[in-house]
Amino acid sequence: MEQEVLKATVRTETGKKVSALRRAGQLPAVIYGKALKAPIAVSLDLREATRVLRHVGSSTLLTLEVEGREIPTLVRERQRDFLRGDFLHVDFLAISLTEKVRTEVSIVLDGVSQAVKDGGLLITGVESVEVEALPQDLPENFTVDLSVLKAIGDGIHVSDLIMPAGVECLSDPEELIAVVTAPTIEVVEEVEPTEVVAELEPEIIEKGKAQEESEEGED
Repeated sequence: MEQEVLKATVRTETGKKVSALRRAGQLPAVIYGKALKAPIAVSLDLREATRVLRHVGSSTLLTLEVEGREIPTLVRERQRDFLRGDFLHVDFLAISLTEKVRTEVSIVLDGVSQAVKDGGLLITGVESVEVEALPQDLPENFTVDLSVLKAIGDGIHVSDLIMPAGVECLSDPEELIAVVTAPTIEVVEEVEPTEVVAELEPEIIEKGKAQEESEEGED
């Protein structure tokens, strides 16, 4: 995948004034990290940023061009409008290309399991794993082929992932990614009609006695 570059402008607007930026089609953001002397508040073109941010993960190396300076970053937090889904704010972590970083890499499930075709139930586990690597060595994701699950009980664990050169997996190797289990059948216990009648009889008798006592009292 070709590395994306987003142009950013240093902003002075903070607090309630940030709303004006959004109305003008700008996306407020901040760049922070030990690779910088101090955090930088910036704004990006909302349309262009949305196009890029929709397909980048937390392990995607993204370059921000700020006033002629290129800053390698990773996306750390994205705030969205709950109803419309529009981006409201983004945090970028500035990194050094010569220092290893730790981040989460998403897991993408692909293919169809024969065991599922035969009636099995696919149970999924972790959706990402933590890795450590130089920024340029970070994988976009790990694609897991579900077609290897051929029978009930077959599973895929973190230990089955193939790490690219220079990438170390920090997650528990025994963590489950996917497994096929036998479908569960819910058994509904039938109640015999006679049992229902037997349970109702004492209540009916009780009501009868209460009614008789009430009638005797009226006499």
